[in-house]
Amino acid sequence: MSGHSKWHTIKHKKGALDAKRGKIFTKLIKEITVAARTGGTGDLDSNARLRKVVTDAKAQNMPNDTIDRAIKRGTGELEGASYDEVVYEGYGPNGVAVMVEGLTDNRNRTVAEIRHIFSKNGGNMGESGSVGWMFDKKGYIVVDKAAKSEEELFEIAVGAGANDMQDEGDVFEIFTAPENFDAVADAIKAAGIEPQAAELSMIPQNYIKLEGADAKTMMKLYDALDDNDDVQKVWANFDIDESEME
Repeated sequence: MSGHSKWHTIKHKKGALDAKRGKIFTKLIKEITVAARTGGTGDLDSNARLRKVVTDAKAQNMPNDTIDRAIKRGTGELEGASYDEVVYEGYGPNGVAVMVEGLTDNRNRTVAEIRHIFSKNGGNMGESGSVGWMFDKKGYIVVDKAAKSEEELFEIAVGAGANDMQDEGDVFEIFTAPENFDAVADAIKAAGIEPQAAELSMIPQNYIKLEGADAKTMMKLYDALDDNDDVQKVWANFDIDESEME
């Protein structure tokens, strides 16, 4: 889709900027804590969710002692805030569907903040289930085109269980069923390729093209949601031309 910037392409690029700002550390620490708590163990070998987020944290050069403290807060070895997993749904301009995943130690505070962000930035918060049906949970892997030829990467990915691979300008995007995500990601890494992104994601079933004022409003809403300290991930089904982004 050359010339287009779908939500997940923008999210991937913005994630790199967040890492540079250091903001991503706060979100990773929360995720490590919750992964250790919900998985019932701080052992990476037997806790896949924790193993994934620790790998992500190390990729962002998070110090080992910071990771260890977050794990121990999750397992109860150290005192600390207890976070609940929350999901909010709503709409942006022109009916764009928006899903927000968060971790919070105060549900009342967070829901009020998210509702305010929606209303202040041209959107509105919906009921639970209002837009979730528009998304499918899939594994999502981004690989730089310079890493491998399209034919080689396709063979590796599909051979390991991937469903689809798409050309998105300077990267390839690979999609998998959730249960095949780890196998595909491992196969790509075993081939000497380090993905730019690899995660379980909520992929829209279709996209709404935005232009002009609607595009600007959507990006303000997206940024405001993503910048909230309690928000971990934002999913949306917008598509904006790169010329509009600039």
